[in-house]
Amino acid sequence: MKCAMVTCVSIILPMLLGRTVKYVAAAAQPSGRGVVVLIYHRVGGESGSSVDLEPALFAEQLRWLHEHRRVVSIDVAVDALVAHEDVDDVVVITFDDGTADFADHVVPALMAQDTPATLYVATDFMDRGEPFPWGAPPISWAALRDAASTGLVTVGSHTHTHRLLDRCDEATVRSEIDRSIDRIGTELDAATRHFAYPKAVHGSSFAESVVRERFRSAALAGTRPNRPGRTDVHRLARSPIQRSDGMRYFAAKARGGMRLEDDLRRVANRVRYRGASS
Repeated sequence: MKCAMVTCVSIILPMLLGRTVKYVAAAAQPSGRGVVVLIYHRVGGESGSSVDLEPALFAEQLRWLHEHRRVVSIDVAVDALVAHEDVDDVVVITFDDGTADFADHVVPALMAQDTPATLYVATDFMDRGEPFPWGAPPISWAALRDAASTGLVTVGSHTHTHRLLDRCDEATVRSEIDRSIDRIGTELDAATRHFAYPKAVHGSSFAESVVRERFRSAALAGTRPNRPGRTDVHRLARSPIQRSDGMRYFAAKARGGMRLEDDLRRVANRVRYRGASS
């Protein structure tokens, strides 16, 4: 009985704390104008993961964005930030990893709303056709070519094997980045201009120097708007979207809010990923 009670508390308490944090974070005012970059991971809802959204919810979020915000490509956003242009109400949609559901669910939804998005892919999983460590199958190169051919999808690098670049030696950093660039270039016949750090964990100083040399922009976490004149486009802040956000907290994030939730998540992730390599 005691064991069962401890288990129950260990499950329910984080859920209650998560809801409380979302409620408090949503009450805070957004931190100003700028480009809001959203991070998605999966759409399909079959895995039960906190970052695997139901297709109907994703479609509803896209409709909300079209009614309340201006959705642009990553290139348009970076141009505006570098030029210090007015970017009020601007949102960029990004996806990390490159799972098969991107072709199955995301691309049709993007086409239905004529919405641009960026997909940062970890190319090794696509080469081998084997699932990611969390069990999700990768998108195929053929499906990715079809997605890119719509003109709505920009493909960026997420390293080759999804390694965390703050704990790699210099040779591994170069290999992870250059291999991904080469594979995307070969398969899609296109330059790779944008990068996202795996798990939004910033790289070592050497890794950052390589990223700055190779890419036009690089993305992390840090739920807040990217403000013209105050944003390093190689350290773009992004707002993670979870299925528990629903529409209320999604709208708060799309408006540039919910920073408190991200601050607490990053503290937790420092512990969670302490011994991880990918």
